[in-house]
Amino acid sequence: MNTPDDLNRTSPGSAERADKRLVLLLAILLAAGTMLLYAPAMQNGFVNFDDTDYVTRNAHVLQGVTWANLRWAFGTDNPAANWHPLTWMAHMLDVQLYGAKAAGHHFTNVLLQTVDIVILFLLLARATGHALRSAAVAALFALHPLNVESVAWVAELKTVLCMFFLLLTVWAYGWYVRKPGVGRYLVVFAFFALALMSKLMVVTLPFGLLLLDYWPLGRFSHVEDSGEKRGFLSRFLTLAIEKIPLLLLSVAASLITLGMHRKEGALAAAMPLSWRLKNAIYSYWVYLGKAIWPSRLAVFYPHPENSLAWWKVITAAVLLAGISAMVWRFREKKYLVFGWLWFLGTMVPMIGIVQSGRQGMAGRFMYIPMLGLLVAMVWLVADWAPRLRIQRGIAALCFVALVSPYVSLTRKQIGYWHDSLSLFSYTLQVTDNNGMAENNMGAALVEKGQPELAQTHFETAVRLIPELASAHYNLAVLWQRQNRTEQAVREYRQAIALSSDPMEAAQAHNNLGILYLMSKNYTAALPELSAAIALNPDEQNSYIGRGMIELESWNYPAAVADFARATEISPSPIACFWLGQALERKGDYPRAENAYMAALQLAPEMTEARNRLEALRGKVGGRP
Repeated sequence: MNTPDDLNRTSPGSAERADKRLVLLLAILLAAGTMLLYAPAMQNGFVNFDDTDYVTRNAHVLQGVTWANLRWAFGTDNPAANWHPLTWMAHMLDVQLYGAKAAGHHFTNVLLQTVDIVILFLLLARATGHALRSAAVAALFALHPLNVESVAWVAELKTVLCMFFLLLTVWAYGWYVRKPGVGRYLVVFAFFALALMSKLMVVTLPFGLLLLDYWPLGRFSHVEDSGEKRGFLSRFLTLAIEKIPLLLLSVAASLITLGMHRKEGALAAAMPLSWRLKNAIYSYWVYLGKAIWPSRLAVFYPHPENSLAWWKVITAAVLLAGISAMVWRFREKKYLVFGWLWFLGTMVPMIGIVQSGRQGMAGRFMYIPMLGLLVAMVWLVADWAPRLRIQRGIAALCFVALVSPYVSLTRKQIGYWHDSLSLFSYTLQVTDNNGMAENNMGAALVEKGQPELAQTHFETAVRLIPELASAHYNLAVLWQRQNRTEQAVREYRQAIALSSDPMEAAQAHNNLGILYLMSKNYTAALPELSAAIALNPDEQNSYIGRGMIELESWNYPAAVADFARATEISPSPIACFWLGQALERKGDYPRAENAYMAALQLAPEMTEARNRLEALRGKVGGRP
């Protein structure tokens, strides 16, 4: 038997010994190569897809690490509707270290990717005794264009962080296998818990550990050699029971996340199971194709819903069944069984049978599953090479020649992530009927000061995804700026009716209230502003708007309370000025004077506040 019995010992019969100096050299080369490859990512900025929720508009994250924010991280109320407290803490730490500078956040992702690559290589080399094969797998994983999304996207810190703890879990598991015991198992349990708290995609790792038992750990070896089926099943059951504590951890994390998705309102609630199954089968085949030739990669692929032709689904199913049959036919090559089942099994949480979001598939979903394909492919080619009498040097040159296009594609893919405009411009080129990309492209154009070009994109987004609340909201803002009040009101109403995000709905209520306020329709404005405050008690503009209505209605105590609350939320010269107005009309001149002075401290050029302050001082006896 040429496979080892744990991840901490090289195989005694292996032809290619993992020489320590060679391993060290390869590890250094892999680290340097990964950092060099992804260095351009550190020149990229944030994008308007998830980065807003995870960093740029997340008040908890932007405050950095505090006890209150750590408690929030472990809660279930967040804009991403995912339970990954460790990811939130990592983003807070990045803000603590780099502030709001995108380069630092990108550096963290690149650094984690580099560490992941090195650990992956060391684990494989130690487990199998094949340093060069392990280096080939790690190199392919480092430079594969499908992985760019997981590294060059700040919001995907959760993916590279999750991989880090997954690899540490595998290392700890190998340590445990060498000498089983409660203490070592608890280390495995702890690392797995940290992986789950980074991203739920690692939920199938207990299944993955069973595959590692099969290859390369060889924990089934003695029962396989005996040829007794009952012995194999008994051993399988024993090893499966061993994973139950880890499985319970997966179930707990899954239930928390599914509860959050259900509260948010998932697309799956309105999508028949048949649609999801069709997309899942077809996506498996598409993922395989993109793993071989990663072209037309996009940050968002629209879900096909019921538009997938049956012949495509059936063809994909037949091809997948054919590959499975071939793997079974050559099952003596255990790495093939391991690699294929790893790909199929670890993809299950992301394949869309339980649908969350509007995507049909995503490159980042291949980050863990692709490992199995790469191991199987590299080991198979390495086994064939001696039979074809290919020398090691020639094989290395062939490898470099074959993967060189990947390097070029990866560098190009990193460039698309430079900003929102370049990212979604490219996405619209390589996908069809992509309402989500149209919406984000429009938002990017508005941010660049080109709202006239954004209109078409927002209108297309609303047409393609009528239930997309943010597209209605963005279009409403555009109409409001153009004084197209009737259209703006209609779109705000649609956004409010469709939104499952309280913050988004609050903003729509606020804007609609302000729109009514500007047209002096106080009766319509007041309930909208109150609704905004109910959804988001920290919505400053809503308090100011409601206070102005209350001031006009001579409800001075309520106006004072609202303006005072607005000043508490954030120092604002406008809020201070209107607080002064309310206090002055109420007859509380000393406090009104203080409010005007506070407004002038924040905005010395605020003539209106200076005039009111001078007038007020004249009223009370001409104080200096």
